[in-house]
Amino acid sequence: MAEITCGSRSTREINADIRKALAAGEREIIVREPGARHNLGVGILEPVRIRFAGSVGYYCAGLIDGPSIEITGSAGWGLAESMMSGEVVVRGSSGNGAAAAIRGGTVVIHGDAAARLGVSIKGGTVLVAGSCGYMAGFMGQKGRLVVCGDAGDAFADSLYETACFVGGRIQGLGTDAVVEAPTPEDIAWLDSTLAEYFPGAPRGKQFQKVVAGRKLWNFDKREWKVWQEAL
Repeated sequence: MAEITCGSRSTREINADIRKALAAGEREIIVREPGARHNLGVGILEPVRIRFAGSVGYYCAGLIDGPSIEITGSAGWGLAESMMSGEVVVRGSSGNGAAAAIRGGTVVIHGDAAARLGVSIKGGTVLVAGSCGYMAGFMGQKGRLVVCGDAGDAFADSLYETACFVGGRIQGLGTDAVVEAPTPEDIAWLDSTLAEYFPGAPRGKQFQKVVAGRKLWNFDKREWKVWQEAL
């Protein structure tokens, strides 16, 4: 295992050390004293394990494809943005825009997530043990978003085919979002997935499922008021 201590060095220097370790064939790296620096561990395109021993700042693990990244503290805005594949696990909470526009992989947040969780996701899975802020799942196109606690206002606004699940209370649904009962397949998936990541989470049958009402999928001038409200 390679060890990198951040100390007083810059983000550029730390990321360069991570890449040097990867080029040398290391497949497990621990980064100590990250000090909530921004942009750590971005653009990693290999199936390696990286652990940040502490909290990180904005845009950690963005644009990755393949690695398994663990953050033992909390994360700032834009966690794992545009991830293609891999796994990002945060032992604390995350700031705004976590898992935005991911196309695959799994993002796991053991605490709470702030506003705009999983906006415009195009695949993959987002799991939150706690609660999330407003506009989570906005314009989600595919994939799954699971919040074990409560969800904020405008949840799943302007949704496409992302399936959203909430174990607690939803403050307010977004435009064209509707609640339906989870299917037996949904419940089985929730039970197995949450047993792996959050053993103490509610059972799958306790979750609400939120999907698109499909009114916004095709523009109809006769329903112009619906589109005005969405915009």
